[in-house]
Amino acid sequence: MNYRIKKHSDRLYQVLLSPPIEGFDEFICSWIYRGKETLLVDTGPSVTAGDLLAALGEIGLETLDYILLTHIHIDHAGGAGEIAAAFPGTPVVCHETGLPHLVDPEKLWQGTVKTLGDTGRAYGPIRPIAANRLINARDFSAETVTPVLTPGHAPHHVSFMTADGILFAGEAGGVHIDLHETTPYLRPATPPKFFMETSLASIDRLLNKQPLTICYGHTAMKNDAVTWLKKHRQQLRSWKDLIGEEMRAHNDDRLIPACVARLIASDPLMKGLSFASEPVLRRERFFIENSVKGFIGYLEN
Repeated sequence: MNYRIKKHSDRLYQVLLSPPIEGFDEFICSWIYRGKETLLVDTGPSVTAGDLLAALGEIGLETLDYILLTHIHIDHAGGAGEIAAAFPGTPVVCHETGLPHLVDPEKLWQGTVKTLGDTGRAYGPIRPIAANRLINARDFSAETVTPVLTPGHAPHHVSFMTADGILFAGEAGGVHIDLHETTPYLRPATPPKFFMETSLASIDRLLNKQPLTICYGHTAMKNDAVTWLKKHRQQLRSWKDLIGEEMRAHNDDRLIPACVARLIASDPLMKGLSFASEPVLRRERFFIENSVKGFIGYLEN
């Protein structure tokens, strides 16, 4: 069994998934909401689709009303084809620009492999979904959940908020992982091309909704959602200032390592990284470097 189920309440379940990549144990999750409608938020990659289906069976889910995708990066949506096939009557909801890639995922797959290399291959190829199964998030309405367009981490990012205040934020509020019981670890997810104003506007859009609970795609859940969204908003501003300082000091290969070192040492929201295992630390350094590259590209332009 390569998954773990966390029951947060009678309505909210989390399935922690572990793709076969060193350092990626329980780095990805799917969320299940059981209200008047039953929702599955994000599916993980195709390599863990069998684990997710086993978990859904263990929870006792025989039907789903909607499969909701926060974005189509394959660590969040690569398994959507397998899950959709197992629930043939369930619509799949995502941003309109993601729809063609779910119907014909070859370009998405090739782009993922080009960007992530062996990690992308390890996530597994993407199974297409018939166009008549797909719903544009802009046109989506349901009794229990509302889409909120939140471009930033990706231009096609959508968050989803339930009527009782649970926010499924994907990566719109950053990556928040419980590496330690009392020490936080929250980092930006700002790969190139990153647009600061777009990301801040998306956070403000979520703040205006006044969510109570925030459920992250990687992988924490926090009951003081507004507080954590505000912390992440300030974190983005702090990273911009620090990286700008380093850009003025370095214009060579020392720039990215200098930024990463200072961020890890000085950002109080990243102190939890000191409790990470060596494989997790290598994983996180890769993603921190990628987020720094996003800021550098933004500041250069």
